[in-house]
Amino acid sequence: MAVELRFPSSELSLFSQKCFAPINHRQNVRLPFTCPRKTTPESPMSWGSGHRLVVTAKKPPIDGVPAELNKIASQKLDSAPARRRVRSAFKELQQQLDHCLFKMAPAGIRTEEWYECNSRGLNIFCKRWFPESDVGIKGAVCFCHGYGDTCTFFFDGIARYIAASGYAVYAMDYPGFGLSEGLHGYIPSFDELVDDVIEQYKKFKGRPELNGLPHFILGQSMGGAVTLKIHLKEPKLWDGVVLVAPMCKIADDVKPPEPVLKLLKLMSHVVPKAKLLPNVDLGELAIRETNKRKLAVYNVISYGDRMRVKTAMELLKATDDIEKQVEKVSSPLLVLHGAADKVTDPQISRFLYEKASSKDKTLKLYEEGFHCILEGEPDERIFTVLNDIISWLDSRCSLT
Repeated sequence: MAVELRFPSSELSLFSQKCFAPINHRQNVRLPFTCPRKTTPESPMSWGSGHRLVVTAKKPPIDGVPAELNKIASQKLDSAPARRRVRSAFKELQQQLDHCLFKMAPAGIRTEEWYECNSRGLNIFCKRWFPESDVGIKGAVCFCHGYGDTCTFFFDGIARYIAASGYAVYAMDYPGFGLSEGLHGYIPSFDELVDDVIEQYKKFKGRPELNGLPHFILGQSMGGAVTLKIHLKEPKLWDGVVLVAPMCKIADDVKPPEPVLKLLKLMSHVVPKAKLLPNVDLGELAIRETNKRKLAVYNVISYGDRMRVKTAMELLKATDDIEKQVEKVSSPLLVLHGAADKVTDPQISRFLYEKASSKDKTLKLYEEGFHCILEGEPDERIFTVLNDIISWLDSRCSLT
């Protein structure tokens, strides 16, 4: 069951919910990410050669996977070529997993993968999904993935479902994530990452097959923050914004205290790439169904190690920036969130819904839903959320 709220709504209120653990000198820093993988206990932090702090989580073997594949999956994934080798080895196996997004994927969807060199000289992985050739295209949907995630695993099934309803779906992996070039899990500048996405998605929008069609952007978890920053930078770029469990504000009562922020800021300049923040396995919090939770380990190129210091600071800065400008969110807006999400707070989605200046805005909260409402819920719920997105897109296409 979904609770739907439409503009205007004067009865919404904010409630305090601790979706992040408070940060102090003796506690873990916990920031949101999507579909985490389980790792074995980490070794103590130690100084490596060149005075670089090195901490790496060991990945346990995947049950039921041949030793040769596990050997491939266990390699260091800092570089894009390594991640591409691992993805290539697991691509066929991933598509055979016992998950509704793979088992019930519509037939006849046309896909294409390629790399493009952006203005910063980075090779960016891109992918698109088109409906069958006899199905007319209603509009385009561009996707922004979550922290440590990629557009080549669960999203492939999501994109196929949306494409089957008559949409051209486009996605890219951010620099440092998935198959794109860059140090794995490293965000040196969130604003720069946003600019990279804007640059790439403007190229998509300019393709002749999309001429005259409405364009939408869909962001999940940290991708929600990316999407909001894109909209705030160029508010007229999209005909509608869809956010799934977005990371867009950190509750005031769980923000890091000022001394910790100062320490993190200093360390982000001294050892920006260091993996210092304790790793938290959020699988049980993010994915409600046990069987689907077990499949997350097959997302073999997701970033599941400790968060890098500079990355953590950039995420904090991004949410602060969004919070200060949330009233400027003016696009037609659909926000979807699991009501039981303990990774990103559904009450923050209420905050976004209340404060956004959009005249066309909808908030849907799904009872008992966890963070990964498009991947980790019962099959019926997953398709309910997907159909809610498609219905919203369809109604906006009819208005353009």
